[in-house]
Amino acid sequence: MKRQANSLIAGEWTESAGHVDVLNPVDGSVVGVVGYGGAAEARAAADAAAAAADQWASTPARLRGDILRRGADLIAERAEEIGVLLATEAGKRRPEAVGEVRFSAEYFRWFAEEARRPDGSVHPPEDPARRHMTIRRPAGVVASLTPWNFPCSIQARKLAPALAAGCTVVARVSEKAPLAVTEMIRCLAEAGVPDGVLNVVHGLAAEVTGAYLDHPAVRVVSFTGSTAVGRQIMAKASERVVRPLLELGGDAPFVVFEDADVDAAVEGAMLAKFRNTGQSCIAANRFLVHDAVYDEFVTGLAARIDAMVVGDGLADPVPDLAACIDDERVRAVEAMVTEAVDGGAKKVTAERELPSGAFCAPSLLVDVPDDAALATEEIFGPAAGVFRFSSEEEALSRANNTEMGLAGYFYSRDVARMWRIGERLDVGIVGVNNPLPTVCFAPMGGTKQSGLGREGGSPGLEEFQEVRYLAVGL
Repeated sequence: MKRQANSLIAGEWTESAGHVDVLNPVDGSVVGVVGYGGAAEARAAADAAAAAADQWASTPARLRGDILRRGADLIAERAEEIGVLLATEAGKRRPEAVGEVRFSAEYFRWFAEEARRPDGSVHPPEDPARRHMTIRRPAGVVASLTPWNFPCSIQARKLAPALAAGCTVVARVSEKAPLAVTEMIRCLAEAGVPDGVLNVVHGLAAEVTGAYLDHPAVRVVSFTGSTAVGRQIMAKASERVVRPLLELGGDAPFVVFEDADVDAAVEGAMLAKFRNTGQSCIAANRFLVHDAVYDEFVTGLAARIDAMVVGDGLADPVPDLAACIDDERVRAVEAMVTEAVDGGAKKVTAERELPSGAFCAPSLLVDVPDDAALATEEIFGPAAGVFRFSSEEEALSRANNTEMGLAGYFYSRDVARMWRIGERLDVGIVGVNNPLPTVCFAPMGGTKQSGLGREGGSPGLEEFQEVRYLAVGL
C-alpha cells in the first residue's frame, strides 16, 4: 500500500493540491506520495506556531518533558515499522534504518530530561540594594530544515531540543525521503504535542524556506545540508537577523598512524566510510596512512571491501552495502572515480557486477592526484582514496588542508598523540579509535565552512534559548 505524507498545520493533517512521488531507489517503484504545498501553507504553519508559542513556552518544563518522553516511547514502539518504511524510501539497510529510528527516539528521551535543567545564574551584588541574575527563555519559533540521508535522526536532533526549550517549530523535510520522518512527527502529535506547536510543510525547498524566514515570528533557523545551500540560508536569515544553526558539508580525514592497531583501523574504516552507503556528512572522506603501515592497511581494507555484498537493504540476508538515494548520486560518485583514474589513480578493489537500481560499486583508490575531486570534495558515496604521509606534522597539515571542518578520525595507541591530534585537528567532531562518535548527549557541529553552532547535548538546548539578564532593585 502506498503511503502519503501530508503537511501538519495547527494540528490538522492537510492535503495539498500538488503531489510528488516518492521512489524506491532499488527498483524505481512508487513507495508513496508527498503532498506538495507552498508559501501559503508555510505562512499558515508559521502563523500557527506563533499563536501557540506563548502557551508552550509557559508550559512547565516537566510537562513538556513528559510529552517528549511519551513521543520517544511511541517512536520506539513503532521503530520496526517506521524503519522498514525508511529503508524502502531511502534505500537503507534495514538494520541501519531501524537503528536510526530507535536513535531518534533517544533524542526525545534525553531532551525530555534536559528540559528540566535550563541553567541560570545569580551574581554576587556590589550594591546591597540590588540583585543580578540570568534566566533562559525560549528563543521563539524555530524553522527546522533537514535532508534525506538521515531524515529521522537529523530532524529529531533539532525537534527534541527546540521543543524541550519551549520553542514552537515549523519544519520541512526532504521530498526524497519524507515518509518515515512524517510518521515520526505523527508519533509526537499522538503523544500530546499541542496543536500548532509542531508543524511540517512539504513543498519546494526554496519556496517553503523563504516563507518561513520571511515570517516575523521565526527567530531561529536550523539547517542541515550542503555548504552552498547553507550560505544561501544564512544570507536570507541575515535579512531579519534570524539566528542560524547550520550543520553543513564535511570532508572528514581518517588518519592511521604508524602505532595504530591496523586491524582495528580497517574495521573502523569500514564503518566510518560505508555506513549509510557513504552518504553521511561525517563519513570518512580521505584515508591518510603512515608509510610504515600503508601497505598493510590498503591490503586489509581492499579485501574487506571486495568481500562486501551489495544489494537491496530489505533483503534476507541483509547485504553489507545498500542502494544510494538515486541515480544522480550514483553518477556523481562514479564521475569522481573516473576522473581520478584518468588522472593516474589506481583502483585496488575489484570490478563487480551490480544489481539494477541506484547501486554504486564500493571502491578504494591509491595514487590519487591531490587536485582530483576524490581528494578535494565531499564524496557522499562508497568510494575513497588513500594517501601516504611520513610524519605527524604532515598528517595534520594534510588533514586540515580543507575549507571543511565537520568531523575527523584518527587511530593511534599513543596517549600523548591522542591529546596532540585531538586538540589540533581542525574539526568539530573527533573520533579517536572510534568510527561512530554520534551520541544524543554530546554536542555535534563543525568549524570553518562546515557550519555554526552545536546540536545535541546541553549546548544543543542552549541554541534554542535566549539568555535574559535581570537587574533587580530591592
